[in-house]
Amino acid sequence: MAAVTLIGLEGLPLVRPGDDLAVLLGDALERNGARPQRGDALVVAQKIVSKAEGRLRRLAEVTPSPRAFELAEIVRKDARLVELVLAESREVIRAVPHVLVVEHRLGFVMANAGVDQSNVEDGEETALLLPEDPDASCRRLRAALQERFGVPLAVAMNDSFGRPWRNGVTGVCIGAAGLPSLIDRRGAPDLFGRELKVTEIAVGDELAAAASMVMGQAHEGIPAVLVRGLSIDGPERPAAALLRDRRHDLFR
Repeated sequence: MAAVTLIGLEGLPLVRPGDDLAVLLGDALERNGARPQRGDALVVAQKIVSKAEGRLRRLAEVTPSPRAFELAEIVRKDARLVELVLAESREVIRAVPHVLVVEHRLGFVMANAGVDQSNVEDGEETALLLPEDPDASCRRLRAALQERFGVPLAVAMNDSFGRPWRNGVTGVCIGAAGLPSLIDRRGAPDLFGRELKVTEIAVGDELAAAASMVMGQAHEGIPAVLVRGLSIDGPERPAAALLRDRRHDLFR
């Protein structure tokens, strides 16, 4: 019988800039009786990676540009937050009251470029940005954890995204290492031998969404989940492979 187990890592301390996140995660794995096994994947919340990497910004140190003031009036947000969003973005996609959708500098199309104040200490005056390079962050975590535990381990980073035509947010993979984040099944046969024409499987997003059910979205305090029982066949591909080429983007 095929089965996948999700193990939430409880007891992680609040992560602060400069913390060795690999050590904190390794300690949590052992404390929760979840030493990694071959084939496991560890999903970590974007926020703890960003905090460890010092991606916090004090609003008092932000000077809004004229464009930020203009957009802030439209979206009804703090102009300093809008300035942080613009600094992290390539393009503003949509600006209406309470909604600012942009193309992040890494290619993600998302609300507020991932600039967030939830679950951030002193969140009224501090904002948290996405990691500089989530795929690279996952590679570093993977290397450190594999050295500690001596087994191959995939690492993925998730964040909460909204989606066109759907209400609510879901976990999305924004960084990965040791994982086939996207598997191309085009050319493979279906159950009746017909050739698949367009099927690509967003394995990274499926993994991120599953882990989000254990992590929660508010005060649950479980920012990392070990996933066991995966059976995934495909070459390693980073989360960047999940980004759709703009030429095929039907929503812009």
